[in-house]
Amino acid sequence: IQQITYYLSEHPSIKTFRWSASQSWGSTWSFLVTSISLYLLLSFLLHLLLCLLLPRRRPIPLGPIPALHSLSMALISFTIFSGIFLSSAAEIRDTRWFWRRSKTPFQWLLCFPLGTRPSGRVFFWSYIFYLSRFLHLFRTFFSLLRHRKLPTHHLLNHSILIFSSFLWLEFSQSFQVLAIIFTTLVSSLVYGYRFWTAIGLPSACFPFVLNCQIVLLGCNLICHVGVLLMHFLKGGCNGIGAWGLNSVLNTAILSVFLNFYVKRYLRKSTTTNNNINVAASHSLHLKEL
Repeated sequence: IQQITYYLSEHPSIKTFRWSASQSWGSTWSFLVTSISLYLLLSFLLHLLLCLLLPRRRPIPLGPIPALHSLSMALISFTIFSGIFLSSAAEIRDTRWFWRRSKTPFQWLLCFPLGTRPSGRVFFWSYIFYLSRFLHLFRTFFSLLRHRKLPTHHLLNHSILIFSSFLWLEFSQSFQVLAIIFTTLVSSLVYGYRFWTAIGLPSACFPFVLNCQIVLLGCNLICHVGVLLMHFLKGGCNGIGAWGLNSVLNTAILSVFLNFYVKRYLRKSTTTNNNINVAASHSLHLKEL
């Protein structure tokens, strides 16, 4: 346990980490804009090629690749979750003397003190989380190859999450610790479940992934309200301007999610109920005959 704690929170490369354009790969605005643009362009080009070369909507077999991707993402997400959890506890222990009169540890997780620099343990794992967002992009290409439809909700969701995680680091934004903890915990469960079902094991009797996403959105919404209250009641939170932009982006994600939920699940439920009603009326008609 001591060795795990050392490599996840006490290693010199973690403790001395500093977010900067010269020391951190992918830390420039040009890289951010180029990578998101390239992701969108490749997605549209792949969709166009599939429509032109393979007009019939037959799924392309991918073999064990999606299952291996889900397993790797589950392990990476759990590692980030463990690392930022241990690092947050270590940062609270080491710096509590500085802010303990004005904040509790939970309030510190919601609201960084003004002047916080993007350096140290927490921001190291925030940087790893930012890099891991690019690995999530492969699910868009898997969806394209399988279903032959351009998943616009994937494109918007992944692009916004990459942009938001960049803002967390660039402006030392408050709330990012809890956001990463919740997101990585849910991601480890979701990708573990996808690996579980991909290898042929039985699935849950309820929409597991959907429920996890609803819980994550609810936690993020509560934390956003908490940051706003802390900002006005405790003298200000660091990176509040970036937090405002992040709130707008999260609202966009929520609207896309609700739109996707309505289209996929509510219509499916309505169709099922209509089929049941038709079958019942047909059975009643046969009994009358």
